[in-house]
Amino acid sequence: MKTVEAKDLQRTLNWRVILYAKPGTGKTTCVKYLPGKTRIFDLDNSAKVLAGISNVTVDEMDRTHPEEDMKQYLEHASELIVGYDNLVIDNVSSFEKDWFVEKGKGSHNGISNELQDYSQWTNYFSRVMTAIYALPVNVLTTAWETQRQITTENGQQFNQYAPEIRQSVMDGMLGLCDVVGRLIINPKTNGRGVMLQGNDSIYAKNRLDNRTMCAAKDLFKFGSGNDDKTN
Repeated sequence: MKTVEAKDLQRTLNWRVILYAKPGTGKTTCVKYLPGKTRIFDLDNSAKVLAGISNVTVDEMDRTHPEEDMKQYLEHASELIVGYDNLVIDNVSSFEKDWFVEKGKGSHNGISNELQDYSQWTNYFSRVMTAIYALPVNVLTTAWETQRQITTENGQQFNQYAPEIRQSVMDGMLGLCDVVGRLIINPKTNGRGVMLQGNDSIYAKNRLDNRTMCAAKDLFKFGSGNDDKTN
């Protein structure tokens, strides 16, 4: 057990952020706004949009062997991030789909997933994210967007936008993060913004500062005049 005085804690040291949106909205492009050196574990081969950026290093996953490649990456992750300020896991929704596709190949018919695959995924993914979040570096995780049905305390049901990941692991992943933001595009200006405050129809949260929404280019400017958050 480690004991730390609250006065010595640093709110934005090694932050954990999840950014989700519809495919093609610009999640990966937001990596260019990260200050410092960044290393990306590209899970869906979309890092090509960052071509020409000098402070970014890309490790591409072998999507035909997702579990084996993730295992190898985690074994060397602490070495790979030396000298880097940020680690980007891009994107976990794609990784989940590839993982289930590979598991399906080992089923009786070579296509369908078996019941044990779903329970195995819950424990497996939790271990993966725990290992990643234990690294001494800022971590940005991206995901696609989906809608899930939620029920409020008074029994009302809503469709809520949230990261596209199985419900069995979603709450655990979101709970470990400091910020969960939904990236959207303004149809009038084509400008990109990030929603940082949630409601019944959108899952979002921000425990690093008081911003409820910001321009995509300002997402990682935590505490910029908004560092008085107390809850």
